[in-house]
Amino acid sequence: MKKAKAMSDIKKVAIVTGASQGLGEGIVNGFRARGYGVVATSRSIQPSPDPELMTVAADIGDPETGKRLVSAALERFGRIDTLVNNAGIFIGKAFTDYTEEDYRLKLKTNLDGFFFTTRTVVPVMLEQGYGHIVQITASTAEFAHSASPAFIAMLTKGGMNSATKSLAIEYATRGIRVNAVAPGVMRTPMHDPTTIEQLSAFHPMNKLGEVEDIVRAVLYLEDAAFSTGEILHVDGGLIAGR
Repeated sequence: MKKAKAMSDIKKVAIVTGASQGLGEGIVNGFRARGYGVVATSRSIQPSPDPELMTVAADIGDPETGKRLVSAALERFGRIDTLVNNAGIFIGKAFTDYTEEDYRLKLKTNLDGFFFTTRTVVPVMLEQGYGHIVQITASTAEFAHSASPAFIAMLTKGGMNSATKSLAIEYATRGIRVNAVAPGVMRTPMHDPTTIEQLSAFHPMNKLGEVEDIVRAVLYLEDAAFSTGEILHVDGGLIAGR
């Protein structure tokens, strides 16, 4: 008679969105270092030679992308333990300078991607009886700054923070934990190196965060079995005040 595998012997699987560079790439590497199988997606992501890393080039705002990711994970690995909703864009402007194109693009990437992907993953996790969903949001969603107007970031990332708490309560007794990591300004390819000093001053600690800081936070929440509905700020003290 074949002995059933203990949970610790089963290869876990994570889906990571916005995974081609910066925070997403770091999160993918963090899960692979733990031995997870990973399905990673972005518009520009390239095929990987790693048999335990499956890449899906797609627009996260397309409702079909979530279905493709779930199908890929189940076909390759047979399970989904974790979803990291990392895909997002930032457009900082004065409120009246935002165009309709800015608005539609931000909602499509930040909210549509989150909604359609999560909605497709949750039924799989419910059938399994467990799962973990993590959003990468932003401390700027809760901390308005006169020198850096960011209305659409607050609208979309703030919405994701609230949705995190809503989903955490909805599924608290059904095995699914839902959390978020709220970064400050991190050192990623999206920032011009000549602006580092200016961006560092945005934080009380007077420095930028590193990709590894966010990876550690995501993996902490992955292990924090009694934490759900948590918004974990990794922002150099920004959320505490100025």
